[in-house]
Amino acid sequence: MNFEGLDPGLAEYAPAMHSALDPVLDAHLNPSLLQNVELDPEGVALEALPVQESVHIMEGVYSELHSVVAEVGVPVSVSHFDLHEEMLWVGSHGGHATSFFGPALERYSSFQVNGSDDIRQIQSLENGILFLTKNNLKYMARGGLIIFDYLLDESEDMHSLLLTDNSTLLVGGLQNHILEIDLNTVQETQKYAVETPGVTIMRQTNRFFFCGHTSGKVSLRDLRSFKVEHEFDAFSGSLSDFDVHGNLLAACGFSSRLTGLACDRFLKVYDLRMMRAITPLQVHVDPAFLRFIPTYTSRLAIISQSGQCQFCEPTGLANPADIFHVNPVGPLLMTFDVSASKQALAFGDSEGCVHLWTDSPEPSFNPYSRETEFALPCLVDSLPPLDWSQDLLPLSLIPVPLTTDTLLSDWPAANSAPAPRRAPPVDAEILRTMKKVGFIGYAPNPRTRLRNQIPYRLKESDSEFDSFSQVTESPIGREEELHLHMVSKKYRKVTIKYSKLGLEDFDFKHYNKTLFAGLEPHIPNAYCNCMIQVLYFLEPVRCLIQNHLCQKEFCLACELGFLFHMLDLSRGDPCQGSNFLRAFRTIPEASALGLILADSDEASGKGNLARLIQRWNRFILTQLHQDMQELEVPQAYRGAGGSSFCSSGDSVIGQLFSCEMENCSLCRCGSETVRASSTLLFTLSYPEDKTGKNCDFAQVLKRSICLEQNTQAWCDNCEKYQPTIQTRNIRHLPDILVINCEVNSLKEADFWRMQAEVSFKMAIKKHGGEISKNKEFALADWKELGSPEGVLMCSSIEELKNVWLPFSIRMKMTKNKGLDVCNWTDGDEIQWGPARAEEEHGVFVYDLMATVVHILDSRTGGSLVAHIKVGETYHQRKEGVTHQQWYLFNDFLIEPIDKHEAVQFDMNWKVPAILYYVKRNLNSKYNLNIKNPIEASVLLAEASLARKQRKTHTTFIPLMLNEMPQVGDLVGLDAEFVTLNEEEAELRSDGTKSTIKPSQMSVARITCVRGQGPNEGIPFIDDYISTQEQVVDYLTQYSGIKPGDLDAKISSKHLTTLKSTYLKLRFLIDIGVKFVGHGLQKDFRVINLMVPKDQVLDTVYLFHMPRKRMISLRFLAWYFLDLKIQGETHDSIEDARTALQLYRKYLELSKNGTEPESFHKVLKGLYEKGRKMDWKVPEPEGQTSPKNAAVFSSVLAL
Repeated sequence: MNFEGLDPGLAEYAPAMHSALDPVLDAHLNPSLLQNVELDPEGVALEALPVQESVHIMEGVYSELHSVVAEVGVPVSVSHFDLHEEMLWVGSHGGHATSFFGPALERYSSFQVNGSDDIRQIQSLENGILFLTKNNLKYMARGGLIIFDYLLDESEDMHSLLLTDNSTLLVGGLQNHILEIDLNTVQETQKYAVETPGVTIMRQTNRFFFCGHTSGKVSLRDLRSFKVEHEFDAFSGSLSDFDVHGNLLAACGFSSRLTGLACDRFLKVYDLRMMRAITPLQVHVDPAFLRFIPTYTSRLAIISQSGQCQFCEPTGLANPADIFHVNPVGPLLMTFDVSASKQALAFGDSEGCVHLWTDSPEPSFNPYSRETEFALPCLVDSLPPLDWSQDLLPLSLIPVPLTTDTLLSDWPAANSAPAPRRAPPVDAEILRTMKKVGFIGYAPNPRTRLRNQIPYRLKESDSEFDSFSQVTESPIGREEELHLHMVSKKYRKVTIKYSKLGLEDFDFKHYNKTLFAGLEPHIPNAYCNCMIQVLYFLEPVRCLIQNHLCQKEFCLACELGFLFHMLDLSRGDPCQGSNFLRAFRTIPEASALGLILADSDEASGKGNLARLIQRWNRFILTQLHQDMQELEVPQAYRGAGGSSFCSSGDSVIGQLFSCEMENCSLCRCGSETVRASSTLLFTLSYPEDKTGKNCDFAQVLKRSICLEQNTQAWCDNCEKYQPTIQTRNIRHLPDILVINCEVNSLKEADFWRMQAEVSFKMAIKKHGGEISKNKEFALADWKELGSPEGVLMCSSIEELKNVWLPFSIRMKMTKNKGLDVCNWTDGDEIQWGPARAEEEHGVFVYDLMATVVHILDSRTGGSLVAHIKVGETYHQRKEGVTHQQWYLFNDFLIEPIDKHEAVQFDMNWKVPAILYYVKRNLNSKYNLNIKNPIEASVLLAEASLARKQRKTHTTFIPLMLNEMPQVGDLVGLDAEFVTLNEEEAELRSDGTKSTIKPSQMSVARITCVRGQGPNEGIPFIDDYISTQEQVVDYLTQYSGIKPGDLDAKISSKHLTTLKSTYLKLRFLIDIGVKFVGHGLQKDFRVINLMVPKDQVLDTVYLFHMPRKRMISLRFLAWYFLDLKIQGETHDSIEDARTALQLYRKYLELSKNGTEPESFHKVLKGLYEKGRKMDWKVPEPEGQTSPKNAAVFSSVLAL
């Protein structure tokens, strides 16, 4: 702020007079402030002084909440709300900085910034606070430690700073230039000349820099060149303050009079679209500060030095009734600031007092503040009481006298057994930040625990060192557990144990004995695996998604369809959604909603998985709804047009999930507004009543669907915001009812627990003595659970515990647009009649199809699992039987369960998150035929994404129409990869390496060569895959991919998208070709393709003997074909062509598989030669070709 022309009394506040080092108090000090204030010898208050009691805060109206003293008698020069934490920063004329935490203004830190000059501006950054004084810029941590101290020229007189981005700062003052400073290097990078000196205020929008000058002008400057684009001559005297919001600029200042400068009561307002002034705004106070406070409208707050504050619209008229008064302890207000949330105002006066005004009793300074770190308490020289439940408490705090007697803890050997301490796991933060040099890793100390302290192994707190906290990775020792835990074993988080062979020797069949496919959890953001399974087992959704195909590179519907196709083909083997999650990470809305987790947060379980999966549920339905509405696509990518899924208006996702509603808004003036809308899901709204009365789930669901609430809304009749009653009526019910449970606090969890207890008591009374006390059948014999013989006539007590959710609900649309909801049982069908007959009268029955639950496990960070009722069509395709069965889906663990487990929620560890109810006989309404939307035209020639690619660089010849592959045709395939994330591994004490997380690979090049015909061996696909993700290692030695090959701007290769090449391979798979290659299992895994085993001819296994090592392609080519390949780098064309030749050689040596014994002798000779050569191909001047060896006489004859 420019203090020129303000009250002359300010001249008496010399900085030296109020220095923090001067013990003499100021003459202007109010003696009443010193009551009950304890001063230190320096004359500075030790504790913040409350000036007055907090008053009752009326919601929506600013009132004073708290007042404290920063420094007694020293004027406040600047105030600033922290943009990252719930803190208020205050700077004084004596160069002292003080911070207050929270709306209670508890003193957080206090330190001296400058010994002589006043603090003129404060700016908060992520890691610290910037303080600007006359000729000094200081960056300090929030606790007071100096990060850097940048001294400016002594002739400088700085007044303002502006943070343009995270690392660039503009500093201006009374000189004729503005400095640009790089915060990373702490160096001056640019000096911009200013035509009008005296820049005391700076603002920024997405169009201009705004500079306020002491001469009364405001200049608008270009964001890049800093040149003046426009200039407003606001006041003839001096500028006091200005602010910018949207297309408006408002300024206050002083005008020249005969007697000197006088405060101008007219605010100058400018329209930035037309670059001209509009009607000045006359106010009823002497404006010294102003800020836009945009909440419902673009309100302006105008503050005078005497403490008057007025709110008004910049384009309206000021009303004297909108003035309120701040009661400063001193005669003048010196500073004013508004929090980022617009809920709090801060005022600083000339006596060192800070006043906090808020519009709510519990305000927050920022919309999303991070947690503030507080200092640890100091240890005093006394004997503190010991808390035996604390595992990190050092017992050495209590001194023990020297004694020769037997101690109580000295037990005899007969009553004790040695228990060696388990090595604690390495901190996830250490693994994330570790840099490897050779096989040794180096990482900074995260300082998560004190030095040389290890927690004691206590029974109640042994979670950190419990090796049985997860489902055992190895088959050995699976049946043994050292202790019982609350979380059932099948619900615990499952992980994959990696060995030297990767996943090849991991026993997935132990976790999944069904023919359904699980999903692997090691991919980033794989927390949504359970929801992918839910969508897959919705038959109309599965068919709709697989019939969809469009041209968008990152289309979630397309990628989900590809993943569903893999789940269809799998026979119990797990799949991975890497391509789907890759497309998911590229969508800006997913990042904006916080759905993309960092690896460290996902590993440590820091994210709230229940909230996360509910937001993901809403996001995926909305995204699929949008993707399905895009109907204008080329013929090659068009789906099955004859399907009933096509709709000229709404998408089929909308037909399945959308619920049409009427939102009615009733103002207290009697005006009613009705508008139509739709929603894809509902959120449960729980009653406020906490009594133990019974409350059916149907009642809560009806309350949530037909929601009624009171809120502020705009009334056209009243022409202002008024309290209104918002009601919601249902026009049309969805076919699939999706419910987010929103159990995000103890209040909702207690409600579920209480209702389950009430339901249990009512069930006991209903059944009387018919309930058995033990389980009537074993869950292990799961095949009989779905049969009529396995159904019990009465439930057991265990089945009725923790149950509140009904398996079916009945919903009826009334004539007056009302909705009746009630719980439905199979017995009700006998009473009311079949559900199909009642649909004609607007009555629908919904059956529970899936529940997604959040498993609370402190040892693993928790996980998400799903209970899904798998329908008859899925069992018919997979197992050839027709029945329904409930299953538990826990990533790659799939296990059949009793149906009561799906609705049993022990709120201590199993919390409901999402519910899916499906209308009965839903499948009969939709055409469930799947027509493959991929056509042969995807194999034809296409343009490259690379700008520099020329025809002379083409390495392949596309297939002609007469060359289209047929069933059984051979195609040579090879793929090259790059690394996106390095693998995480730990070195055990015995020297062995254990892989914690494998490296994340991405396909970079895919080559397919013709396997027959006149052009055999000539590639028809040689695509380099463009990637938007950061590549850690190009693996040039093994892949032949160089930096720049995947960049469309500089690449000379034939660059395509992954989706384009994926469609080509999918077409080849669907047409029935046979792929020939070396190590195809890994290639298909990284490409994310599921290929039937009878369509894969892998030379790794063709030339392999049981219990022997796998042989490289290079050695096989030298041994059998006398070819030297893979010299300096790998070439996928060469590798694919070599694999084809090796397959021809295999057919030749084995007589098309009719003479396995003679081929076995050839393999024995191969392994003998390999051991002699140490599996290395000789140099050209070294060993002779194997064709000259005597052992190959039989090979030569062939």
